[in-house]
Amino acid sequence: MTIHLGKLFAVMNKITYNQLRNMWLDFFKSHGHAEIPSASVLPENDPSTLFITAGMQPLVPYLLGEKHPLGNRLTNIQRCIRTGDIDEVGDDSHLTFFEMLGAWSLGDYFKKERTAWSYEFLTSKKYLNIPKERIHVTCFEGNKSAPKDTECADFWLQLGVPKDRIHFLPCEDNWWGMPSGLGPQGPCSEMFFCDDSGKHTELGNDVYMQYVGIRDGEGVKILPAKQKNVDTGWGLERILCFVNGHKSVYETELFAPVIEIIKTEMPKIIERDARIIAEHLRASAVMISDGLTPSNTGAGYVLRRLIRRLVRVTNKYTTDFGFVKSCMPRFCEVLPKSGKNPNEIGLVLDKEIQKFFQTLQKGVIEFNKIARKIDGETAFYLYETFGFPIELTTEMAAERGIKVDLEAFEKAKIAHAQKSRDASAVAGAFKGGLADDGEATIKLHTVAHILLAVLRKNYGENVTQKGSNITPERLRFDFSLNKKLEGAELQKIEDEVNEIIKRNLVVSCVEMPKEEAKKMGATGAFWDKYGEVVKVYTIGAFPPKPPLGTTTSETVSCEICGGPHVKNTSELGTFKIQKEEAVSAGIRRIKAILV
Repeated sequence: MTIHLGKLFAVMNKITYNQLRNMWLDFFKSHGHAEIPSASVLPENDPSTLFITAGMQPLVPYLLGEKHPLGNRLTNIQRCIRTGDIDEVGDDSHLTFFEMLGAWSLGDYFKKERTAWSYEFLTSKKYLNIPKERIHVTCFEGNKSAPKDTECADFWLQLGVPKDRIHFLPCEDNWWGMPSGLGPQGPCSEMFFCDDSGKHTELGNDVYMQYVGIRDGEGVKILPAKQKNVDTGWGLERILCFVNGHKSVYETELFAPVIEIIKTEMPKIIERDARIIAEHLRASAVMISDGLTPSNTGAGYVLRRLIRRLVRVTNKYTTDFGFVKSCMPRFCEVLPKSGKNPNEIGLVLDKEIQKFFQTLQKGVIEFNKIARKIDGETAFYLYETFGFPIELTTEMAAERGIKVDLEAFEKAKIAHAQKSRDASAVAGAFKGGLADDGEATIKLHTVAHILLAVLRKNYGENVTQKGSNITPERLRFDFSLNKKLEGAELQKIEDEVNEIIKRNLVVSCVEMPKEEAKKMGATGAFWDKYGEVVKVYTIGAFPPKPPLGTTTSETVSCEICGGPHVKNTSELGTFKIQKEEAVSAGIRRIKAILV
């Protein structure tokens, strides 16, 4: 008998955004998982990516064997940013910012427990209440590196999923690993809802990290992992949309009120443009709330491009951007708690919007200067230099009887994108987000703690870490300071760091409640991203003996950190500062190496 899809949705539990969040966390806490907070969307000590792109990314040290202070079963809802499909934003499903419902086993349970819990969460009347007869699952079909995952399929069979609804798919569909092939990886098992027409909607994905990729000559060799992990990531917006019977994520409570404001201010706006403005405002608000500001490099440039895109789209309908202020409180109602209020976020947005709007007007003037020779490359020049949309270029050219060579424009755009990808590859900014855990990176991570201690000793306790980026080759360390450091000062800092290294100090790690760590005097740049139990890394004597950071005190540094670090400063070598520069107002940057 065919069941009408509308009746199916009526069977499922209609839930709000907050209900879904609480339902997920409560479910896994009832199965022994400790709740951990979402990390910032800006990665700490991870040069592999500009943003957190998946829930597992902040947990890499623990997936590689480091002990987590809250145990080996964890759950959270992680804020994520992905910009690879930015041109698709505005369709029914693509977003740059989204939240990932996550759960992890760090060497504890494995496929039997995870399949059972996934099935329970999907089908139980207490949770999503999705009809069991509509659930399809996939498993890895096997290749030369790993066998067919019949083990996972057998567990699905035992739960009652019939054989004809268990599908084996190849590596490109059912294997998770970083693009380099290195690090923890393994087969996936995805869950889908199948409607009467045969359309499959993905609901969730469980990754079984039972393998690890290592370098083998010029290639990669896949070996069984010493620690088998489970990495679960389900898209919150996708599930919220699905169980409430919406056709698009933009129909959910996360977007609908804001889109209504936009349509009220711009009555003639088309649906997709309203969605783009709303999505980019939301993503920008999250980035700003996590401390990012628009700039011409790195993550700040991504933020700038999102804001510029929403300005270009808005400019098609109005030159009044007052609606942004009205949208911010709506977004902040459904965004995780941040350190900034709606007004603070709105001020950053408004400043960038007005700045680019003036630039856009200059682009119009530039267009008028070169309107007689608008070829594909010139159109791309306007697009890249002034953020001038190609559709606006073609419209204005058409008014003058000029046809723009769109094929040449696309060729210029593709060539530019390829150069950008090549540059990113050289910088190590590959997609996937697994941080390097090699010896050189661990040393540089440790010396960053010493550098901060020396900076605080010389310039006061108001000096705080504002970010870091570590590769095997160098350390890039950002810190708060309202002055440029001159040559003699940099030499003094370098000498003091090396003096501490030569003292052969022990680096110890102790787990303790967060409040106890604060009372003890431990410092940390990102307290809110840690759970109630933290790791405290101390360089020198423990418990710490103030004053910290001096070259004569027994304790040099005492900070909360996820690790890993060396065991003794004697392993570090010699510290050398290569460059000191400004990042923004009140923020300086030191680039350094160990030799």
